[in-house]
Amino acid sequence: MPSDYHRLDAWNQGMDITRSTYRLTSLLPKPEQFGLTSQMRRAAVSIPSNIAEGRMRGTDRDFRQFLLIALGSSAELQTQLQLVAELYTLDASAIATLAKQLDEQMKMLNRFIASLSSR
Repeated sequence: MPSDYHRLDAWNQGMDITRSTYRLTSLLPKPEQFGLTSQMRRAAVSIPSNIAEGRMRGTDRDFRQFLLIALGSSAELQTQLQLVAELYTLDASAIATLAKQLDEQMKMLNRFIASLSSR
């Protein structure tokens, strides 16, 4: 198994999600700095970080476990994004774009997990 996680589509998509999350959360009100902003950024960073860490562990079993963590972080961020959409009037297209990215990421991770499980 190659150790170059930079070439993984799932990792690159996770990085895109993280950048989108940072841009979107910069629009949230200041009182959310230690609330949703912080939580959303941590969840977003967790996605590509766990993909990278899992890839470097060296076994399919370990990699699968880290992909499951990345999937959980994706679901966490999806939930927080829904709250932002309901609570604040922000750029609707930015919210929709991030929601679509998360949906694609979760599908990609599920396929990846399934492929590792069947080995």
